[in-house]
Amino acid sequence: MELSQLPAEEATPFREALGAPEPAVVRLVSLAHSLLGLATFFTTASSELRAWPVPKDTPAQRAAGKIHSDMERGFIRAEVVALEDLAKTGSLALARHHGLLRLEGKTYPVQDGDVITFLFNI
Repeated sequence: MELSQLPAEEATPFREALGAPEPAVVRLVSLAHSLLGLATFFTTASSELRAWPVPKDTPAQRAAGKIHSDMERGFIRAEVVALEDLAKTGSLALARHHGLLRLEGKTYPVQDGDVITFLFNI
């Protein structure tokens, strides 16, 4: 409890000395996600990044339905980039320029950490 009340710059070295490099809440959420068999994919809208939990290996078309049923019904394809690659490049346009963005079909199993732009037509 005391550790959680420390400022971040003091808590980090203390946690590392204890062999716990991340806060307990982060570890708890990660373990719960794993035990429940969930994967999280992300979507972007302008400067907003939104997380969507789905069962692991959910097909892209069904994952689109998690956002809106019209997206699942009119699914065309998914533009996918790994979150780490997006963070390195800084934008979807640069990720596309560096060949890190790929096109996937409706049966693509969504992976934990995918950033997905769904293309659909209704």
